[in-house]
Amino acid sequence: MKIFAVILLCLTVGLTACEYKAEYAPKPRGYYRIYFPKREYKQYESDCAYTFTYPTYAKVEADKSPGAKPCWINLQLPQFNGTLHLSYQPVTSKKVFDALVEDAHTFAFKHTVKATSIDEGIIRYPDRKVYGIYYTIDGNAASSAQFFLTDSTKHYLRGALYFNTTPRLDSIQPVLDFVKKDMAVLIKSFRWKTVGNP
Repeated sequence: MKIFAVILLCLTVGLTACEYKAEYAPKPRGYYRIYFPKREYKQYESDCAYTFTYPTYAKVEADKSPGAKPCWINLQLPQFNGTLHLSYQPVTSKKVFDALVEDAHTFAFKHTVKATSIDEGIIRYPDRKVYGIYYTIDGNAASSAQFFLTDSTKHYLRGALYFNTTPRLDSIQPVLDFVKKDMAVLIKSFRWKTVGNP
């Protein structure tokens, strides 16, 4: 009986003497694994005033939003839940041209509230008469990249990239970097057509 009492006493003292504290460490946010497609491209051809090369993982659709005009198209990026909106406008006068360029600037800088910075880069391919500005919008803005292209006299095209998700730069950054490289290919391959303008 004495041995039982000693064992019971040791267990009681052992259990009550040690204080157990469960330590809580928050787990970092997890993200889905992203599989990037192989880079392959094809040519966009239509009756519109422009042509360009775009990635095969994108699907070209006519813009069906209210107020959409001829030659407004969307490059759907289903794998990344995003869309590159391309809207074409004929330039009919210097006043129209100036208004379109100002609109591009205004649309890009609408994201100032959420953006940490907005950088402008000049696009210039004089041999093809393709000029414009590329806007890189950093931070948790709805659109992370926008641009416009023009020949300064007859044609104007604006592009804006959007992802159909809550803007959180840390989660979309790898996808954004991947898509931006394909946007660069689109811009570098962009050409105005001399015939078949709308």
